[in-house]
Amino acid sequence: MIIRKLFKFENAHVVRGCSTVKCRSSIHGHSYKVELLFESNFLDNGQMVYDFGLMKQNMKDLIDSFDHSITLWSQDDKEYIKDMKKHSQRWIELPVSPSAEQFSRVFFIMIDKLLSLTSSVNGEREVKLHSVIVHETESGYAQAFVDDAYSKDMGIIYFSDIIFSDAITDDYKDKKLLEKINNNESFINLDSV
Repeated sequence: MIIRKLFKFENAHVVRGCSTVKCRSSIHGHSYKVELLFESNFLDNGQMVYDFGLMKQNMKDLIDSFDHSITLWSQDDKEYIKDMKKHSQRWIELPVSPSAEQFSRVFFIMIDKLLSLTSSVNGEREVKLHSVIVHETESGYAQAFVDDAYSKDMGIIYFSDIIFSDAITDDYKDKKLLEKINNNESFINLDSV
């Protein structure tokens, strides 16, 4: 069975090297929708694959990192990156260009890593991230599956190479969320949310 959770955020970026002149040469923004699709052959004690309420914790904080932020590509012009960080409190620096395709891979890497470190207490079993869909516009989206997320051909993405500004991490419920993920520390789902 597959379940789907939708998140929304506003984000700005430049996608260098793309065909569309406006997209590659001007900062612009989108009202993004991100769908996380989870799968399992089992249901938990509440007869669910994975309680949607559990996704409102650390998963939501990771996705919300991108809300009202500018996303930067670490290989972009160094002066541009420096200026954006100087003039925006909320920024994220990625090791890949912030296209919808790469966003779907980045979100897959982040959520998959968090899920792999999380222990459940309500009978959830073998819950896996099936795919991530990133809607950049009403008519355009990208969907990443596990093979896409970890594809060498598309560029390896390490969680530790995703850099979040202090203004973003200050908003996390768990102030050590990124440190714990990067150190492969365990998370235990709450028994009541």
